[in-house]
Amino acid sequence: MRLDGGGVTYAVGVDEKGYLQPLYWGAALDAAAPLAARAPGELSGFDPAGSITPQEYPGQGEGLVSEPGIKAVFADGNRDLVLKYRGHKVTGETLTVELADIRRPLTVTLRYAIDPATGILSRSASVRNGDSRPVRIDQMAAATYMLPTGDDYRLHYLTGRHAAEWSQMAVPVTPALTVLESRRGSTGHGNQPWFAIGRDGRTSETNGPVWFGALAWSGSFRIAVGADNLGRVRISGGYNPYDFAWSLRPGETLETPVIHSGYTAGGMGDASRRFHAFQRANIIPGGTGARIRPVLYNSWEATTFNVTEAGQMALAEKAARIGVERFVVDDGWFGARDDDKAGLGDWTVNRRKFPNGLKPLIDRVKALGMDFGLWVEPEMVNVNSDLYRAHPDWVLNFPDRPRTEGRNQLVLNLARTDVRDHLLAVLDRLVSENDIAFLKWDYNRNWTEAGWPEAAAGDQQRLQVEYVRNLYHILAELRRRHPGLEIEGCSGGGGRIDLGIMGLTDQSWTSDNTDPYDRLLIQDGFTRAYAPSIMMAWVTDSPNWGNGRETSLDYRFLSAMQGSLGIGANLDHWQDADFATARKWIAAYKSIRQTVQRGDLYRIASPLPGTATSATVYVSADKGQAVLFQMLHSSLFRDNVAAIRVEGLDPARRYRVRMLDGAVLPDGVPAQASGAYWMEQGLKAKLKGDYKGAAFLFDAVR
Repeated sequence: MRLDGGGVTYAVGVDEKGYLQPLYWGAALDAAAPLAARAPGELSGFDPAGSITPQEYPGQGEGLVSEPGIKAVFADGNRDLVLKYRGHKVTGETLTVELADIRRPLTVTLRYAIDPATGILSRSASVRNGDSRPVRIDQMAAATYMLPTGDDYRLHYLTGRHAAEWSQMAVPVTPALTVLESRRGSTGHGNQPWFAIGRDGRTSETNGPVWFGALAWSGSFRIAVGADNLGRVRISGGYNPYDFAWSLRPGETLETPVIHSGYTAGGMGDASRRFHAFQRANIIPGGTGARIRPVLYNSWEATTFNVTEAGQMALAEKAARIGVERFVVDDGWFGARDDDKAGLGDWTVNRRKFPNGLKPLIDRVKALGMDFGLWVEPEMVNVNSDLYRAHPDWVLNFPDRPRTEGRNQLVLNLARTDVRDHLLAVLDRLVSENDIAFLKWDYNRNWTEAGWPEAAAGDQQRLQVEYVRNLYHILAELRRRHPGLEIEGCSGGGGRIDLGIMGLTDQSWTSDNTDPYDRLLIQDGFTRAYAPSIMMAWVTDSPNWGNGRETSLDYRFLSAMQGSLGIGANLDHWQDADFATARKWIAAYKSIRQTVQRGDLYRIASPLPGTATSATVYVSADKGQAVLFQMLHSSLFRDNVAAIRVEGLDPARRYRVRMLDGAVLPDGVPAQASGAYWMEQGLKAKLKGDYKGAAFLFDAVR
């Protein structure tokens, strides 16, 4: 059984003992490739056959000592689960393989599909209890993988914390298991549900083998990577078994989320580009027909909670002057919301701040040529709110235990259908009664006291799954009822970004850290896993609120234009020169955003600490346009920075080049040359000082 697509082959087979084995995952093989599964014998008394057989999806049984795909406890206490092949079928582009325990009526179904354009493999699993008594599932992966024997593998992953997300790490793959996980109830800022595995000395940004993947799940997750005692790399990813258990009733089926994974021989850069293309076509709402991200203004940093109709109208007037296309009112518009201590949960307009409701502001925003957006945080509640006073039982809690607040708020239990239905009704009414084109959906704390006392004792740990499923239900149903509505996912910045939430939101708030230099590091990490089109990047004030760094408005724009552009500065403090600079760069961004948001990204030089410069290139799908961003972080000893060799152009075509802001080309840079010239000879702007930048625009000569 094999899947082929995008220059990739993935194959599995059944050995003579009935085990489903992984046979191959790599560059495309010819149809006659002699792939075969063979059952190993006992290696030693310490290594029985069951512990060393390469299984595609192993149960916890028969001496397995590596990570299982699934752990189950039967009603009589039996914990031995041995899965063997029962059958398979192909339906359209999907391969389905059924495994069954050797004694008990428990079956596991594995699903596979491969994208013909990118070779991205989508996998998931489900387990069904065919017995007359419940079976407890303690651990379940969406998929497990195995790579060939070797001692030179290196795991790349993304980690961080609030306002310092997307830090890049790399460690050798050894028998010491590396676990990437969240135990927070959501994806979290700490570890991304993404991995990439290369080989030391062979894998770089531009060359070498890379196996990579990401779990489409917005709750607690676990990805484990390690080598077994034979040197084979094993990878598993799925639900986090921490605080998870599912009592599988007779006849019931539990499904995992999907994990999307891929292979390339073209290095980390090609792995990213393949994944970006797959996400744009198959994950992000609207697919290849999705709307280009509009330039957005958000009023939070200008007004915080002090929003009023008059103040927001004044900001809207100024935002329209610089070319903004979407105006978003952030926190403070609802309930008794004058600070973060009250009002969450009461999603009705504050009539003291907006005496006539939101309509006058929305009408003015639309008259200025912009659409209107609103901030919400539906999953949370303040104790000081009408909702909590009416329904104190609706939050995550354990009876007779403290209720720990984070940011002065508690988490509503979305696993409860009454809570789910209430939130959907409230949001539906809000969008129906107002001409709202966009919701910024926030989530500003993690779980504590993750209890569900209303559920049966054996079902309370279903919370980890049911909460996320109901979150997805609300988002999907809200979009169905309001087809034009767009949503931004946010969680204190990048605290809940993954391929699951990405399938139901149009863009993501990358980080609360808006410092333009820090953002270059953040964006470099983000794009390892996710498409730039969903990566919101704001121009905010200088000095930066977080680190006090002072930077020019030009530099701030050049940093933010490398994703989906937004403005978060306090326009009430701007001078005429600032408005002129913003108009210039927003107009320039609109001329290149199709390429930035939909094109291929080439990371030419990383902005990692210790480097003086960084560079990125975005190339349109037809290679007709490219834009190069050159960023200087610090000057040292009058450094003579090397020319930047562009990547991704058509070597045979000729390209005109100009400065994106209309400035004169640097001395020695020709106005026109072949793609081969730009990729071999390169070019550079002569930048001096600290925190400077420039952008070159390449247009193919027709």
